[in-house]
Amino acid sequence: SGNYYNQGEIRKKELEQSCFLLGIPASDVTVVDHRDLPDNPAVEWDTQLLATFVLKHIEANNINLVVTFDAGGVSGHANHVSLYTALRYEYCCFEIFILFLSLGCHVLVLESVNLFRKYISVLDVPLSCLLPRDALFTLTEEETEQARRAMRCHRSQLLWFRHIYMLFSRYMVINSLRLL
Repeated sequence: SGNYYNQGEIRKKELEQSCFLLGIPASDVTVVDHRDLPDNPAVEWDTQLLATFVLKHIEANNINLVVTFDAGGVSGHANHVSLYTALRYEYCCFEIFILFLSLGCHVLVLESVNLFRKYISVLDVPLSCLLPRDALFTLTEEETEQARRAMRCHRSQLLWFRHIYMLFSRYMVINSLRLL
């Protein structure tokens, strides 16, 4: 629930507000609140437990595309890396991989880039276009502003460095992804 600073209830509401701004109804937002999956940037979650939650959610909602972090977690956040590890685990397990295929579900992982590229905003577009990837998403100015508005809903997390992120991060403008 995002309870690292004992703000789980606040962060749930912020998530719903953010999703609403992005056109995602609250009924489509699922928050998993499990004691073995704590919000903590230093804690790697249990791979099998997380994989079970993700797979059940995919099956229950007929999801055909999952977008997650890569092995670097974009910021190195252990919880982010755990999501990648759980999906990689599912994809490496033959029976679950066959289930993914039968559901028509694909997984895209967001590319982690070095610190320089992370904070050069639109200047990273030419480089990202030249490098290999399976999908490349570039946001218009309007979409970038919508993303900023959605991020501003997360008031409890808007520390000074997140304001810098919103201004200069390439992820606010361009995202390169690879198929798992």
